[in-house]
Amino acid sequence: MDKEMQILQHIRHNPFISQQELADLMGISRSAVAGYIAQLTKRGEIKGRAYVLRDEGSIACIGGANLDRKARGKQQVRLHSSNPVTIMESCGGVARNIAENLGRLGCKTSLFTSIGEDKEGEWILQETRKHGVDISQVWRLPTQRTGTYTALLDIDGEMVVSLANMDIYDALTPEMYADKWSHIASAQAIFLDTNVPADCLAYIIERCREESIPLFVDPVSSAKAKKLPQRLDGVEAILPNREEAELLAGMSIGSIGECAEACRRIRERGVKRVIVTMGEQGIYYQAEDADEQFTPYPTEVVDVTGAGDAFASGLLYGYVNGESFERACQLGLAASALTLKTEQSVSPLLRPEQLEQTVDQYEKER
Repeated sequence: MDKEMQILQHIRHNPFISQQELADLMGISRSAVAGYIAQLTKRGEIKGRAYVLRDEGSIACIGGANLDRKARGKQQVRLHSSNPVTIMESCGGVARNIAENLGRLGCKTSLFTSIGEDKEGEWILQETRKHGVDISQVWRLPTQRTGTYTALLDIDGEMVVSLANMDIYDALTPEMYADKWSHIASAQAIFLDTNVPADCLAYIIERCREESIPLFVDPVSSAKAKKLPQRLDGVEAILPNREEAELLAGMSIGSIGECAEACRRIRERGVKRVIVTMGEQGIYYQAEDADEQFTPYPTEVVDVTGAGDAFASGLLYGYVNGESFERACQLGLAASALTLKTEQSVSPLLRPEQLEQTVDQYEKER
């Protein structure tokens, strides 16, 4: 089969395929693909590029997908000493966890991340796909190892220290996201974590601003939050914890009043909404026309890992289903409460009816 026929076959299979994707599939340069497409267009074989309409209710999750290892102390953890622990492995990564959560909640979700060509990466993808997440756009990088995240938890489930090997994300470039942009931009909302490089963060934020696509950003950690550009115009909402909010605002937070001022400073960078997660104090939400603290829902705390990801998932679920931002925050708190009571980073209890019941019951009893 000649090259032109191969190109037409690939386009029939996927009308939204990029020139770079065609080049990779056929083992030729992108410029060569462009030349073949120009000839096919001139002859009328290709009538024009396909355009993707925004898919109502769908969410694109961009960021990390890792192998998570949790070592939980059988007694109070002592530093600089040997500690008896139980170890559990699971799929992790902020964007991946949120994608699975949303899949469990019945949302149409796609994941944009990178894995190595190793058994850990394949296992992560297969487990993620089981929950209805589209993994067709994930990059497989043969020279890289799939990311890993290892957390040491105290006997009460609180994190003592975590270790991350995320070098694989340094291989991502803005051009790689540009090649997949038609798939990303078809979503009703985009979730972005800061595991990706700084130039990629800036590119995605700018494209979302230009195209008016709602973008939700999780800073992930204080160290990774530093990669965000100074201007955050086009970001619908950012979801830092207290420490990350302090870094983004350039001030310490010791009270709700200081949290309000920190949110105001962050919004001055262009963000529409700031939601600070504060553990036992719940969340603090601020927008131009809103300012409110939400207390957490009462629940038995088994393991805190994944609670923040669950909150973001519940919030996004509410947003794409047309709920007010205040109601979306409550759905996020319900998702967090359901996750805190399990050892899994992604709770098997997450169901739309469970979220709604948890919120309604709490509001009734309040």
